[in-house]
Amino acid sequence: MTTPHDTTPQYPFSAVVGMDDLRLALLLNAVSPAVGGVLVRGEKGTAKSTAVRALSALMPAVDVVGGCRFACAPDAPDPGCPDGPHGTGAAEERPTRMVELPVGASEDRLVGALDIERALSEGVKAFEPGLLADAHRGILYVDEVNLLHDHLVDLLLDAAAMGASYVEREGVSVRHAARFLLVGTMNPEEGELRPQLLDRFGLTVEVAASREPDLRVEVVRRRLAYDADPAGFAARWAAEEDELRRRITVARELLPGVTLGDAALRQIAATCAAFEVDGMRADIVMARTATALAAWAGRTEVLEEDVRQAALLALPHRRRRNPFDAPGLDEDKLDQTLEEFGADEGTGDDDPEPDGPGDGPGGGGPEGGGRPPQDAGPDESAPGPELPHQQEREAPQEQPAAPEQQESGPTPEPAEQSAPGAGGEKAAVGATEPFRTRRLDVPGLGEGADGRRSRARTAHGRTTGARRPHGALGKLHLAATVQAAAPHQRVRGRRGPGLVVRRDDLREAVREGREGNLVLFVVDASGSMAARKRMSAVKGAVLSLLLDAYQRRDKIGMITFRGAGAELALPPTSSVEAGAARLEQLPTGGRTPLSEGLLRAHEVLRVERMRDASRRPLLVVVTDGRATGGPEPVLRSARAARLLAAQGTASVVVDCEAGPVRLGLAGELARELQGTAITLDELRADSVSALVRTVQGNRKAA
Repeated sequence: MTTPHDTTPQYPFSAVVGMDDLRLALLLNAVSPAVGGVLVRGEKGTAKSTAVRALSALMPAVDVVGGCRFACAPDAPDPGCPDGPHGTGAAEERPTRMVELPVGASEDRLVGALDIERALSEGVKAFEPGLLADAHRGILYVDEVNLLHDHLVDLLLDAAAMGASYVEREGVSVRHAARFLLVGTMNPEEGELRPQLLDRFGLTVEVAASREPDLRVEVVRRRLAYDADPAGFAARWAAEEDELRRRITVARELLPGVTLGDAALRQIAATCAAFEVDGMRADIVMARTATALAAWAGRTEVLEEDVRQAALLALPHRRRRNPFDAPGLDEDKLDQTLEEFGADEGTGDDDPEPDGPGDGPGGGGPEGGGRPPQDAGPDESAPGPELPHQQEREAPQEQPAAPEQQESGPTPEPAEQSAPGAGGEKAAVGATEPFRTRRLDVPGLGEGADGRRSRARTAHGRTTGARRPHGALGKLHLAATVQAAAPHQRVRGRRGPGLVVRRDDLREAVREGREGNLVLFVVDASGSMAARKRMSAVKGAVLSLLLDAYQRRDKIGMITFRGAGAELALPPTSSVEAGAARLEQLPTGGRTPLSEGLLRAHEVLRVERMRDASRRPLLVVVTDGRATGGPEPVLRSARAARLLAAQGTASVVVDCEAGPVRLGLAGELARELQGTAITLDELRADSVSALVRTVQGNRKAA
């Protein structure tokens, strides 16, 4: 939705405390939208949205063609504009728009909609513009971008890359310009974006609340002052806002004249190669960012410091190899690469204080075009030391690996045997390397959220039939519509070549695709699983399943059971990173209360059905099948399993039993669950063992 007009002033951008990298990234995109936008990652309550909304007030006003719904520029209107061709009408000046894309928006709301009925009956392109048209030559802000449906994110990023939006409906197409500054915010705890989508954002910034008391005090002080008197607070920062607005305009004018020399290009290419980023987009984004940095600093030549800052903003999210890798960059390696491929001449190193940093209001803040110097102290426009906040965010990258992460390879381990029911708790062990797993499906046809696991009726996929639309028309089924309208043409008085179509004739396509499921892991952490090598393999299997759940866009949850009961280690969430972290810290030992784990799973699934009845669950029990906790443990476990089966829960039991003599207890559990039992070896996608992909077990199709 377009941000409504409000007489209350926005919180001033200049008044945002700290967050140098975020402010700088936003300002660079304001100078050069070709950089590709900003993805802001951070915990809740870190003023991500406040900073983004404050940027809109700094953007220069734009001239538009009067009456054009697509904000065409008077001096260079879009030749393909649906409202064109434009004549020499009077131009209008308007503030730069900031358009917000809600998480629950539909495809039609994003790209616009065609009136299919008028298109068929009258042959006209009756087009209602969407949010992409509203955002043209402005800012498109997507809060919680990681929660958007995948197809909406694809449309959004394609438009951002091409600078145009296309609406295609049954042979009728409309195209309009859609060039905007794309800004997305997300909380990684709620799930990640796919790596290929991360790559489409030009810059990524990690933000976190400062642990520095002085900074936190200043944040609260300013926010209270703003809430008490928004107009007065904005007036006190008006001078700084005007200066930032002026600098953006000056930098935009200077940008075409900035020289990106061969030496800087060589450093950019060497840096991208050294960090093994995929593709060439990183090189291009770094080049555009470095150029914008030079323009922001008031220079016409790109220096090594610009290349370094561009790498820190453009590369961290592009060097991830799997969803569990935290974004980051080894700055020592970066400095070494820049030094190795640095130019011997023409870099401007003779000037110890290049023009730009420190010139704008706020000194060493983002107005300076780079990170604050090591000895930078607080000033009035950005009180409090900002460097500790920065060091605090970067410090985890310098910490040594956890002991369990260092235990890779065939290092001999002391024998650790735990009889069933052993009471001693053993420290957590590391997981083996994850592997590609076979796909485990929920049987039947669901109607859940779009994903990549089980068959479902979805808005996207192959067409399997047609039906009358319920509410607004979705995807038109052209053949079925014509077939419904054809018998009535004579009665309706058809005289010309056009088809007389009424609302009752319209049919929408029924499509079948794949949905995301709720994958609930129930992991046995008892003493019978505590042998170090064995538990490491089990964790590797669960980690592999978590990775598979990430790729298939599932929600995941994790229950562990040992000792006297079961624990919900991870409530259902979209963040597989959180699941991997819980798994890594999982200790083992004690008895095996299998029934408690199954009963806890039944309760969790009951609550989730009330929250989202359309998302079907898949229960994955990782155990050797032993049950030793509580009275009559075997009988209670069988009853709990039958309770889950009676609810129609699709289940798979990953049999972790090892040794030459096997009791087959996991198989018995799978039969009680009316699910399927597979071994760790059968779980691998490249296993030679036969495995039915659909989890249907012994249950007959309804």
